[in-house]
Amino acid sequence: MIEFKAATKIYGKSDRPALDQLTLTVPDGMVFGFLGPNGAGKTTAIRLLTGVLRPTSGTVLVNGVDVTQDPVAVKKMIGFVPDSQEMYEKLTGMEYLHFMADIFEVSTEERKQRIDHCLELFELKDAAGDRIQGYSRGMKQKISVIGALIHRPPVFVLDEPMVGLDPKASFLLKEEMRAQAKDGVTVFFSTHVLEVAEKLCDQVGIIHHGQLLTQGTPEALRNQTGDASLEQVFLDLTQAEEAEGE
Repeated sequence: MIEFKAATKIYGKSDRPALDQLTLTVPDGMVFGFLGPNGAGKTTAIRLLTGVLRPTSGTVLVNGVDVTQDPVAVKKMIGFVPDSQEMYEKLTGMEYLHFMADIFEVSTEERKQRIDHCLELFELKDAAGDRIQGYSRGMKQKISVIGALIHRPPVFVLDEPMVGLDPKASFLLKEEMRAQAKDGVTVFFSTHVLEVAEKLCDQVGIIHHGQLLTQGTPEALRNQTGDASLEQVFLDLTQAEEAEGE
């Protein structure tokens, strides 16, 4: 379970929070989509969740553990795919995966089984011996996903995971996210692709200017606003919030 409790983040001397009193709960076994325009606060929330940043105030909990109080314990519970692709590019794909397995103390037998399965799933078996610096953006994204899942984390966090993936790889990743949730994993991801969120997510949250505007199932949000699609719900809510701020 993921819990944000009045989580706020203010950068430097800014007079406007990047994240403003975010209160949000995501239960186990759910695929949760975090939606919002550029600069809305999605990545800031994810960085608080994964312990990259500390909240200015409020708390973030993962399975009851405070990210600020015990960041190492939380990081062991999370598989994280960031939006940036800053990787150890001098390593081969296989070396990178073994490096990640070493960090999370995955046994030799378990890592072999997991690596073999995921390389086959994402069609990277033939490229596993090549250096990451020669990978395409999509290949880097796939190897990052495999590395994040290698220790079978109870929480899977992805920031804009579909960027750079071809249609087949995107489909495979979505299938894996659903499979993870079916196994009880909490899947939390940000995306700009509203069609993906509508089809994939059990629930979504829409954030704008650092504030959560709404949360619920795509169907419930459509019924609430009377809109035909999640895309229209998103546009109506964010445009209304903009109008109120003028």
